[in-house]
Amino acid sequence: MLACPCSAFNLRATAAPANPDISDPEPEPKVRKLKGSPQFNRWYRARALRSGHKLERPSHGTGALEVNPSAQRTSGTLSLEPTSTANDSDREVEVTDSGKPIYMVSDGTGWTAEHSVNAALGQFEHCLVDRGCPVNTHLFSGIDDVERLMEIIKQAAKEGALLVYTLADPSMAESAKQACKLWGIPSTDILGPITEAIAAHLGVSPSGLPRGAAGRNIPLSDEYFRRIEAVEFTIKQDDGALPQNLSKAGIVLTGVSRTGKTPLSIYLAQKGYKVANVPIVKGVALPKGLFEVDPEKVFGLTINPLVLQTIRKARAKSLGFGDNARSNYSEMAYVKEELEFARKVFAQNPTWPVIEVTGKAIEETAAVILRLYHDRKQKCSMPRISKRY
Repeated sequence: MLACPCSAFNLRATAAPANPDISDPEPEPKVRKLKGSPQFNRWYRARALRSGHKLERPSHGTGALEVNPSAQRTSGTLSLEPTSTANDSDREVEVTDSGKPIYMVSDGTGWTAEHSVNAALGQFEHCLVDRGCPVNTHLFSGIDDVERLMEIIKQAAKEGALLVYTLADPSMAESAKQACKLWGIPSTDILGPITEAIAAHLGVSPSGLPRGAAGRNIPLSDEYFRRIEAVEFTIKQDDGALPQNLSKAGIVLTGVSRTGKTPLSIYLAQKGYKVANVPIVKGVALPKGLFEVDPEKVFGLTINPLVLQTIRKARAKSLGFGDNARSNYSEMAYVKEELEFARKVFAQNPTWPVIEVTGKAIEETAAVILRLYHDRKQKCSMPRISKRY
């Protein structure tokens, strides 16, 4: 027995058939219209607009979510019983798109669900969009009560979406699981299995509270202040500033302009690493401190010249330089000369790892740097990034 303490719906579950249908062809059922909440409609419209999809505006007085009453069987399906009516201004949201929807639901920020889905979608780049199987993802964060959860699942059932969820509260996760099972919605619980595995490993029960919940007491730890200090240090050391402090940095990045040194530095700083970055400019002497620091801290960045020229042209345009303005900054000949100059600097310092950043996301480059950094620091025979909690 699963109860939903919500004002709009009551969820009742009994022994259900393996694959219950939302509607039965026989006999011809009467269609009941349930109106979605204005808040849900706003969420859905905002996500559709951000995705570039057109919204079909329904006629006034309509717009309720259709649920087939044949799903309300006494022996084994989900029953939605309205206990309150919505305002007449509520309308059904219809989105016109050809992509298969994936709903990501979280009681926190949704970061885990979103990144897990994006990582998985990376395995389907060969068939997405251009090959005829586009996907539309929709993130619903901060879902902390069953009523809102049921509204989202109800919409997922209507659209034939896949539901992916990270719900720390076991009762919320179980509600999502049962609702998806009874409505025949494919679903995946990302957080539950790993939480259960860790609980069994540690011999301790999880709190069941999402991040940021009022019941959680998370004091400001040394790790928190270390990360704040790292971000402050990294900002001050950006673009070759204060070269006398290079010895205080944990990681030093160097490379020609527009190889992503600054965003990479900030990303690493948010993980608690003090980072300095030093630009390599043809004809400009590098600071002596760069060659005096521990060479195992220094990492070189390089990039494809054609890609670099494209990035530099975009940068020049954003600074207000027109196409007619001549500048060697984005000229291919100068780009190649500067990359060759950087290559010679790297060759003179063979202990500096040189990382090709062409086509890599900031996270990917950071992962390579951190793996090399920890391998050197811990002198591990097996590549790893270790962290103590």
